[in-house]
Amino acid sequence: MSKTHVCPCTQGCPLQYVVEAIGGKWKMSILCSLSSDGATRYNELKRKLGDISNTMLAKSLKELENDGLVKRSEYMEVPIRVEYEITDKVQSLIPILSELALWGANNLVG
Repeated sequence: MSKTHVCPCTQGCPLQYVVEAIGGKWKMSILCSLSSDGATRYNELKRKLGDISNTMLAKSLKELENDGLVKRSEYMEVPIRVEYEITDKVQSLIPILSELALWGANNLVG
C-alpha cells in the first residue's frame, strides 16, 4: 500500500482551526495571562495587557468563549462581578504552547 500525502492545511484542517482560534494580536496574551493568574476580572486583565482597547478585549474574550477556550463566570453581587478563566481545553494546550515558545526561542529569536 502506498501512502498518499495530504496537506494538513486543507479545508476542515484541525491545525488551521487551532491557529484561527488562538491567533491574532491579543488572544495568546489573554490565554497566557489567564493561564498563569487563574480567574481574572475584566479590568484586571485589561490592566495586565496594557495597550488593548476595551473593544478588542471584549471581542477577543467573546471569540475565545465561543470557541470554548475561556469560561465567563458572572456573580450576582452588587456590583456584578465577572471573571474569566481558561477551560480544560486550554489547560491541555499549555504544554504544547510552552514547547512552541521554546522552539521559537531556539530558532527565531536573535
